[in-house]
This record gives sequence, structure tokens and C-alpha cells, in this order.
Amino acid sequence: MRTFVFAGRVTKEILRDPLSLVFGVGFPVVLLLLLSAIQSNIPVEMFRPEELTPGIAVFGLSFLSLFSAQLVSKDRSGAMLQRLFTTPMRAHHFILGYVLPLIPMALCQGLICYAVSLCLELSFTVNLIWAILCLLPVAGIYIGIGLLCGSLMTEKQATSICGALLTNLSAWLSGTWFSLELVGEGFRAFAELLPFSHAVDLGRAALSGDFSGIPVHLLWVAGYAAVLLTASVFAFRSNMKQ
Repeated sequence: MRTFVFAGRVTKEILRDPLSLVFGVGFPVVLLLLLSAIQSNIPVEMFRPEELTPGIAVFGLSFLSLFSAQLVSKDRSGAMLQRLFTTPMRAHHFILGYVLPLIPMALCQGLICYAVSLCLELSFTVNLIWAILCLLPVAGIYIGIGLLCGSLMTEKQATSICGALLTNLSAWLSGTWFSLELVGEGFRAFAELLPFSHAVDLGRAALSGDFSGIPVHLLWVAGYAAVLLTASVFAFRSNMKQ
């Protein structure tokens, strides 16, 4: 109950900034429309709806890091959170309270991206549902990064890292815009040590019905999400003790 009450308060904070919500949902859609227009005039294998949509959906989730980092860092700088530290709530209650409102937002982003792709000649199959559900562990990665940065850094530092830096890393290391092998074997090997390319490949495997390829990528994605969310709990607990 404590977590749900706190999550309700976090939801209100998110809704107070509708412009950021519109940008977080709308910008990936604009990219999807733009690249699909390029595909219709100059056919590119990477920009086919089946290949492009899972990558754009993952890229859109990177804005969740910015949301979560801003929420935590703002609360840390205010007196309200310090007063809440005197309540029986523990660190995992706070972290879960930040996570819960962002999960529906992640699903909405995914639904909108795939709905737009259906209008761009993406075939509707039952695999589409699996591809959207696969976005949940991916959302855990970006939310975990934001919560960890927000728990350790000031608002300016956290938003700088979770803003332009993270979105660019997510874009270039995910294989959304180009095949990682085109850059070189070393670059591909480095990118595969991070979760971004596995997140995109997870969505592509689910959308194409390649269920044999899902477990490997899901293990990478879920593992990173668990580690990041656990680290954010410990970082937040350290702030509470201080």
C-alpha cells in the first residue's frame, strides 16, 4: 500500500509535464515516419517495417531514463523526500514506486510505435503481441539507468547523462540504423557486451516468430535490468542513510 500511494504521487508529477510526455512518445513516431518515407523511395533492408519498428520502439524507451532520473534527482533536492525518509518506507518501496508509473508509459510507447507501423504496411500477426511484451524487460534497463543516475547525481548531471548521451549510445550501439558488422568486428563485439543490441534483436526475433532466438537476448536484457534496478535500490538506500 505504501508503494502504491507513493506511485500515485509520482504519476501526478509525470502528468504535470505533458510536453515531455508528448515529445517522448512523438519523437520516435516522427523518426519512424521519416525512415519509412526513405524506404518507400530508396529501398533499404534495415528500414523495412519488420526490421525498423523494433529498433524504434527500443529507442523510444530511452526517454524513460530521462524521466526517471529527473524524478529522483528533483525529489532528492527537495524537502519532501527527506520527510518521507522518516516513514516506515524502505528503499525498495521508493524504487518500486518510481518504476510502476513508468511501466504503462513504456507499453503506451510500444503500442503507438507498432500501431503506426501497421499503417506503414507492417503485417498484423500474433507475434506483434509478443514483440510489445518484450519491451517490458527493455524498459527495466532504461528505468534502472535513470533511477541509478538520479540516486547518485544532481539533477543537471543525471539529465545530461540520461539525455543526449544515453539516447545517442542507445541509437548507435543497438543496430537500429545500420548493421553493427559494417563498422567492424571489434565494434560489433563491444556492442554485444551491452544490452542495447540485444534489446533490438529481442524485438525482431519476437516479431518474426523466431522463438529459438528469444531466450539468449532475453537473458541479456533481463540480466541487465535486474542488475541496474538492484543497484538503484542500494544507491537510494545509501542516500537514505546519509
